[in-house]
Amino acid sequence: MQHFPIFLAVAGRRIVLSGGGDAAMAKLRLLMKTEAHLTVIASEIAPDIRKWAAQGKLQIIERAMEPGDALCAALFYAANEDDAEDARVSAIANAEGALVNIIDNLADSQFITPAIVDRDPVTVAIGTEGAAPVLARAIKADLEERLPPSLGVLARIGKTFRHAVEVLPMGRKRRDFWSAFYFGKGPQAIEEGEDAVIPALETLLDDHIMAEAKEGHVDLVGAGPGDPELLTLKARNALDKADVVIHDRLVTGEILELARREAIIIDAGKTGFGPSMKQEDIDALIVQHAQDGHHVVRLKAGDPTVFGRLDEEIEALEAADISYRIVPGITAASAAVANIGQSLTKRQRNSSVRLITGHDTKGYADHDWRALAQPGEVAAIYMGKKSARFIQGRLLMHGADPHTPLTIIENVSRPDQRIVATTLAEMEPTMTNAGLTGPAITFYGLAPRDAQANALKLKEFA
Repeated sequence: MQHFPIFLAVAGRRIVLSGGGDAAMAKLRLLMKTEAHLTVIASEIAPDIRKWAAQGKLQIIERAMEPGDALCAALFYAANEDDAEDARVSAIANAEGALVNIIDNLADSQFITPAIVDRDPVTVAIGTEGAAPVLARAIKADLEERLPPSLGVLARIGKTFRHAVEVLPMGRKRRDFWSAFYFGKGPQAIEEGEDAVIPALETLLDDHIMAEAKEGHVDLVGAGPGDPELLTLKARNALDKADVVIHDRLVTGEILELARREAIIIDAGKTGFGPSMKQEDIDALIVQHAQDGHHVVRLKAGDPTVFGRLDEEIEALEAADISYRIVPGITAASAAVANIGQSLTKRQRNSSVRLITGHDTKGYADHDWRALAQPGEVAAIYMGKKSARFIQGRLLMHGADPHTPLTIIENVSRPDQRIVATTLAEMEPTMTNAGLTGPAITFYGLAPRDAQANALKLKEFA
């Protein structure tokens, strides 16, 4: 992010604009929506700008800009449509302490003006850092259609009522009140006229004051392999409602960004063969926050039902008589196999697939290696980096073909995803030499589709 979005207080402050033509008029139409004191400086002034000045919306200084003109200005716009003049006046404004924007010159501007959806006092700003203004306008048009004009009226009335609502405790109860107002009682009341809104607010507040506190609840949510677009709608909605999010170490920052800003975010990460929060401590943490009346999201990478120790957390919740819901996610094997263009099962190859882990709570995990070593078998190996040599040795010991294809996918579905194709015979040292630092899943018995196709061609020519 090169531009940090903020809303600047400009009521009663100076905004100076240099220029009197079309570019200046386009910017002034937006600036006149503010409560700032606007000053336009230019030798030639368009008729519309003169009309706005006559209406008291802005002040005109009819000459070229000089030193001292931008003193005490919060913002300065260079809109002369002349590169040399814009550079000259911007240097003056910058020296006098104003933040400078040069129209159509992103590189030399200190700030940018986003596309704005105005439902005063509700304002939505859309910025693309100058990369895609057409996209920003399209998003603006979509939001204009979605947000009713009455939204601004409801927000203004709601603002006057905020002090009264402080009788409700911060968090879920207060949030439920405002949600009921903006998406229920408020729109219904305003259809009868603005005078009906305050009585509706008072009645709604009485109802929420008298309502019994809601019991805590836990959603056990699968975050998928890392790509936020692979979250289910149900998982996304759970994050929207969460008071507390307790996540494991493989949940990506992009997904945590989707949680509400005021939610408590707790890292309960585990590391294979490394420092970890004890499972009983995680269970106690989930239970305690739910008993405090919070909506808790226990966020697990992938699917919580696959190597997620889900049963232990459910048992803790049931013992404490806390309601819970399981929200499945896309497990790493499903995302990874799609990314190598393969299928986990295939007619005349394998009618079953094994999801196995490289290690468990006791160390390296043991499996039915003899069955897995049979031709055509497919397995997705989770948490197999440190146990690679152990797995390789067990399979070869039980008669597996050394040429069995093997595919390692690191950081599945993420921008830095990496795919390494090898064979069982080369499983080690390939994994060590690859220098894997992120989470990885290994497919035994599957090669990336393009690698498989090349191997078949070589076989034909051999």
